[in-house]
Amino acid sequence: MVGRIPVMNVMPVVDLGRQSAKATVGEPLPVSATVFREGHDKLGAEVVLTGPDGRRRDPVRMVKHADVPDRYDAWVTPDAPGPWTFEVQAWSDPIGTWQHAAGLKIPAGVDVDLMFTEGRLLLERVQAALDPADTRGHELVAGGLVAASDTERPVGARLAALQDPELAALLHANPVRELVTVEGPYPAYADRVTALASSWYEFFPRSEGAVKDASGKVTSGNFRTAAKRLDAVAAMGFDVIYLPPIHPIGEVNRKGPNNTLTPGPEDTGSPWAIGSKDGGHDAIHPDLGTLEDFDAFVARAGELGIEVALDLALQAAPDHPWVTSNPEWFTTRADGTIAYAENPPKKYQDIYPVNFDNDPTGICREVLRVVRHWMAHGVRIFRVDNPHTKPVAFWEWLLKEIRRTDPDVLFLAEAFTRPAMMRGLGAIGFQQSYTYFTWRTSKWEIEEYLRELATESDHLMRPNFFVNTPDILHGFLQYGGPAAFKIRAALAATGSPSWGVYAGYELYEHVAVKPGSEEYLDSEKYQIRIRDWDGAAAEGRTLAPYLTRLNEIRRQHRSLQLLRNLRVHGSDDESVLVFSKSATLPDGSTDTVVVVINLDPHATRETTVHLDLPALGLEWHDSFVVHDEITGADWSWGAHNYVRLDPAHEPAHILTVRSPR
Repeated sequence: MVGRIPVMNVMPVVDLGRQSAKATVGEPLPVSATVFREGHDKLGAEVVLTGPDGRRRDPVRMVKHADVPDRYDAWVTPDAPGPWTFEVQAWSDPIGTWQHAAGLKIPAGVDVDLMFTEGRLLLERVQAALDPADTRGHELVAGGLVAASDTERPVGARLAALQDPELAALLHANPVRELVTVEGPYPAYADRVTALASSWYEFFPRSEGAVKDASGKVTSGNFRTAAKRLDAVAAMGFDVIYLPPIHPIGEVNRKGPNNTLTPGPEDTGSPWAIGSKDGGHDAIHPDLGTLEDFDAFVARAGELGIEVALDLALQAAPDHPWVTSNPEWFTTRADGTIAYAENPPKKYQDIYPVNFDNDPTGICREVLRVVRHWMAHGVRIFRVDNPHTKPVAFWEWLLKEIRRTDPDVLFLAEAFTRPAMMRGLGAIGFQQSYTYFTWRTSKWEIEEYLRELATESDHLMRPNFFVNTPDILHGFLQYGGPAAFKIRAALAATGSPSWGVYAGYELYEHVAVKPGSEEYLDSEKYQIRIRDWDGAAAEGRTLAPYLTRLNEIRRQHRSLQLLRNLRVHGSDDESVLVFSKSATLPDGSTDTVVVVINLDPHATRETTVHLDLPALGLEWHDSFVVHDEITGADWSWGAHNYVRLDPAHEPAHILTVRSPR
């Protein structure tokens, strides 16, 4: 039923409150609601959080939305991981009603004595409810009571005393609540900070430390050689190392280089074709080493401040042990063959999809066993391959099972698919999500998408902006030259609190297998790729220093570690993107970063950018100093500012806003 003071359209609410809204420890969470009442009396509204410990936090007063009538907003911040709830409480506000009426009637000489009497009675109610230890509060109320009662004092002086800003602030903080309506509680789940803010680096262990002899024979790298590469990854500032599947690779229908169907005896096959005579999802490819070698790799990563993310790909090669032990887990076609994976026009003859309809209980039990196996070996992050091709109900069950015992374990959904599915996977528990970022390249597309992720879908999914993947080499990178790599890295690292890079990006790898394709030539998915990291660094053919600087800036600025604080600003050029991010620091100061990016990798752009200064916590007339975190330059800025960005030199300004002059 509708409450006495109606509270409607509460946000963030997911699936009518059956799922939890996304929250993160230390991240402000916006709560809003439509609140109204009959007549003209004033009302108030606030948000009350209840933490995982069952303790109710102090109420946070909601304020009227600047542009939407009857909409009220507040920001609340979970301070511990786990399940939270929030309520919206609305009430009749007799103090606010009296203040409004008194401000009109008393100066007009209408009901003067009555208004002062009503004011005195309200102040007495506030006085009775005040904390006895609030000495200043009692002094202010006592002064108000004297003014309300002192008929010898001029009326204007009495009213002025009751309108004193300090007293008004006290009354606002200690309202008299009548006809209270409570809407909720609604659930929100606060994950650890890494669920929101992280810097990912992906490499194939078999390529790291691989060598080619004089005859051209390639010897695979392994966990011990790959561990040596972790120092460089850490030096660039990445804190998550993502490994594609590390399991035995099927030999039946194995793919050769560039996805050919005619592999040679030395061809390694795709790691996503999981399973062979050497084992399945709980085994390690013999070329990579042993389980003890994997444990050592995880330990070394931990020493460097890096978490290991493991690929969870629920599919099987034709010679996976599951195909023999549990053939009912796959789809048998009319001709008696098992269906292989397809994504027309792509065909994956080396992969059998799992069919969850035949034995869901058995499949669920096995997947849970596999996930817990790797958790026991130090894996607390899983990147899930193509989760949109499996039942959403299965993922909801699995993620709840893991969260029930190990709430720190995180899952990233690699689902490039329909928006409803992507949001749905986030809603049922995936802590992070791949996005359409790769395909958003024009200014209007990026502006629209940044707003969507920061303010529309933020309660459902957290974005991770990968600049490239083994599957995705966008045409922007193929034809944009080194400037395109800088542009996309700067945009990903500042536009999202989580971002990712696949190895080779820093070497500007940009050649596609054929025109119009997003597949790499000589894709690492199908063969070992040996890179000359040291030679590239010695010759200056690497973007690694730029990636390092981006991650340094991210660590230095709290504002870049948050999602919901992004605001888009304007420019007069269709290729110059402007946005800002602000955060309140523990000492009460504000950290504000303004990002200006030339999205055209081929031409210098000169334009004027237009900043919404109130959105930055400034006045329209303020001037202030901005510091470029990339070049070290300082400029004096205001609401309208000239910029010139040459992509051959530096396509982006990442500007720290300093104090107004």
